[in-house]
Amino acid sequence: MNMQHTLRAAAAVAFLTLAQAASAQVAVIVNPTSPLASMTQEQAAAIFLGKTQTLPSGQTAVPADLPESDKARDIFYSKAAGKSPAQVKATWARLTFSGKATPPKEVPTAADVKKHVAANPDAIGYIVLAPTEN
Repeated sequence: MNMQHTLRAAAAVAFLTLAQAASAQVAVIVNPTSPLASMTQEQAAAIFLGKTQTLPSGQTAVPADLPESDKARDIFYSKAAGKSPAQVKATWARLTFSGKATPPKEVPTAADVKKHVAANPDAIGYIVLAPTEN
């Protein structure tokens, strides 16, 4: 399955679209073979903040996170969870120290998020969508 087909299929089940700017958006994506059809912002935030390790469809969640330096990460956590970068970092420090959860796999770029999602049926990630023409 090529990357374009994967993204098209993932976009069909993209369930969380967050405004980044007037012309771009951050969207949560899953593997096209996932039975997951929709998800709330709260459910996405719970996965990326270690509150659950299961997708709403019952699958084990394998999340991919962008680096702290990526603006899409800041936008995602701000819109989905209402948390600043410092709050996200503190949350993960606490959960990791206590042994309650393991942070999402950090991947360097959106292209790597797409590869991670395409390669794993349980994967979940977020990317910036290309601007759309009106």
